Amino acid sequence: MTVEAAADSYLRHVSIERGLSANTVAAYRRDLGLYTQWLAEQQVTAPAEITTPMISEFTLHLGSRAESPLTSSSLARVLSTVRGFHRFLLDEGIVERDVAHEVKPPKLASRLPKAISVDQVSALLAATDGDSIASLRDKALLELLYATGARVSEAVNLNVDDVIDDDIVRLTGKGSKQRIVPLGSYARAAIDTYLVRARPTLSLKGRATPALFLGMRGARLSRQNAWLIIRAAAERAQLGVEVSPHTLRHSFATHLLAGGADVRVVQELLGHSSVATTQIYTLVTADTLRDVYTSAHPRAR
Repeated sequence: MTVEAAADSYLRHVSIERGLSANTVAAYRRDLGLYTQWLAEQQVTAPAEITTPMISEFTLHLGSRAESPLTSSSLARVLSTVRGFHRFLLDEGIVERDVAHEVKPPKLASRLPKAISVDQVSALLAATDGDSIASLRDKALLELLYATGARVSEAVNLNVDDVIDDDIVRLTGKGSKQRIVPLGSYARAAIDTYLVRARPTLSLKGRATPALFLGMRGARLSRQNAWLIIRAAAERAQLGVEVSPHTLRHSFATHLLAGGADVRVVQELLGHSSVATTQIYTLVTADTLRDVYTSAHPRAR
């Protein structure tokens, strides 16, 4: 079996047997494309020919190449894909040893999620006020993102039937795992208004689709369009900070923890498989408390 054929088998495995999302599989395909191309340049054609020093040399190449060297975080992601690929080769009996097992990813500096304040969120949401079809849809989308902490891919993949009893939404996250998240009153009102006054008009412009959020031509709203909607709202709100779809997810978690929510409850709401991922947000709230204390307490400085 060639390296390219083995890579194709691995991608089918993670897509069909492990049920990973299309976006995750696409990322794996890009990472393995870098790997197989580099191996081809080294005239390595079979998985059994790959050695541990080769993988170390590959990671060094990615981080030091003259054109677009990878950052440590991107390098760690690629190496994680490569290690998963070699575990698969061993499990399938294609090779006799996992040569990537001893290759360690670079240590990454702890990066705190970027969140905006409650007042900034309010200004962002207010920037979608209006009675136009687009405004009603944009308001519903942003209110849902902040109310549920949903990833933007989870939001645009929602169907109308995923809004249950008007106050609960069913999100499908990574690995096709579903979770139930409550909707706040503001999000409920915005979605109800959108469903009554905007979505029927949008649905007439395209083919019948169960999608909750529709584009102006009646098709399911894309991730790219959702990103543009959020960026446009941030510009109108004049927040003075960069806002992305994940900003609302980060703000959702940070504001819940700052309000006293249990970290494991927030873990379930976010759909994190490990509580360690959610605990990063506790550092954000601790930093906020420290800043307030330093600026307000007479003996803090």
